[in-house]
Amino acid sequence: MQGRLEGRVTVVTGAGSGIGLATVRRFAAEGARVVCVDIDAPAGGKAAEEVGGEFVACDVADETAVRDLFDGVVDRHGRVDVAFNNAGISPPEDDSILETGLDAWERVLRVNTTSVYLCCKHVIPHMRRQGKGSIINTASFVALMGAATSQIAYTASKGGVLAMTRELGVQFAREGIRVNALCPGPVATPLLLELFAADPERAARRLVHVPMGRFGQPEEIAAAVAFLASDDSSFMTAAQFVVDGGITGAYVTPL
Repeated sequence: MQGRLEGRVTVVTGAGSGIGLATVRRFAAEGARVVCVDIDAPAGGKAAEEVGGEFVACDVADETAVRDLFDGVVDRHGRVDVAFNNAGISPPEDDSILETGLDAWERVLRVNTTSVYLCCKHVIPHMRRQGKGSIINTASFVALMGAATSQIAYTASKGGVLAMTRELGVQFAREGIRVNALCPGPVATPLLLELFAADPERAARRLVHVPMGRFGQPEEIAAAVAFLASDDSSFMTAAQFVVDGGITGAYVTPL
């Protein structure tokens, strides 16, 4: 298993915690050179230090910063083999459409969807010159199903990521660039745990629908990212890769 990413240059956004941090660790274990990207400098720097990688502070919703990010990686390392566009937010202001204000809506869409657009826009030209690359965009199981306890902006943002990924995967397939969407189910990240700790009833309403009866672990999602990054998934592009404990396939869950 180890060594699938030996010597490859990988960029992970949202690298300081949760799925991003678990993926940084997994990529490093698989032999990759890891560029850890986060707006939170202490967290991102700590992640990079842990795996002997490189930290870049970047607001992925800022086009100039994103362009400089990927240009800089190529200047320093010569290429970008894998881009895991994972950074995202889910603020408490994002609720039912009846409660969510326009400011919250626009902020979530900018961080969760526009950032993926910008990262893809500025990494693809480098991958085209190489003739190869793997892009993994973090969508979500909520892009595939509805919820009565809505986070309307988050749901819409992840649906946008899913549709954009499909289009890019088709457009650049014959140039050796694969673009896939990761759709995690509920994962025990600090973001999710903070949200559910504030509202245990909301947590219980979600967990009952997961056939496996538990939240996923960041390491389980990182394993899926490593697969999509590696040549083991060489015939996959424009795909939605669902890792959700069975929630999107469930009609009635076990007792």
